[in-house]
Amino acid sequence: MVTATSPLARQPDKLDYSSPTQFRFGIHQLPKVEFFVTAVNIPGISLGTAIMSTPYKDIPLPGEKLEYGNLSIEFLVDEYLENYISLHNWMTGLGFPQDREEFKTYRDVTSNTPATPAGAVQSDIGKVGAATPDRAMFSDAFIMILSNKNNPILEINFQDIFPISIGDLSYNQAATDVEYLTVSAEFAYKIYTMTTL
Repeated sequence: MVTATSPLARQPDKLDYSSPTQFRFGIHQLPKVEFFVTAVNIPGISLGTAIMSTPYKDIPLPGEKLEYGNLSIEFLVDEYLENYISLHNWMTGLGFPQDREEFKTYRDVTSNTPATPAGAVQSDIGKVGAATPDRAMFSDAFIMILSNKNNPILEINFQDIFPISIGDLSYNQAATDVEYLTVSAEFAYKIYTMTTL
């Protein structure tokens, strides 16, 4: 492909800017969270560099592995804390702080994603596109970027995400104005892909 040299051919044909308020977030495992999401990020990616030594200046070369940042969201907490509790239960199921039964209960009863059938054989372990060994403990998620007219223009799909942190809930009787509780959460994931719509 040859780069256009004409100044007119190199001008963009879409001059609108991306709005930070035009998005939709969805996550299968947390249906009561996605409605209340107020902020989300498309995680950054870094490739890093490899260094080729020479007798003179060392020469940088592209790295070999991509490093993906965490997916971060902020959401309003509903009055009965159902969305906060659903995320708390997911983390408790993964970390089982009191008893191993917490993992089993979350996997078999609480999770919105069915568990991988017992005895299922997986031949592609280690590949990014491979099935996750226990689907019930993971979820898929998406961020839909919308145009200024609320039409979908880009979808970012996250594979096999799981929560790694959830923020504090701070109650305060001295507050002079009602500011509804907002909490942040971070997720790790296998990979994300972008699809232009």
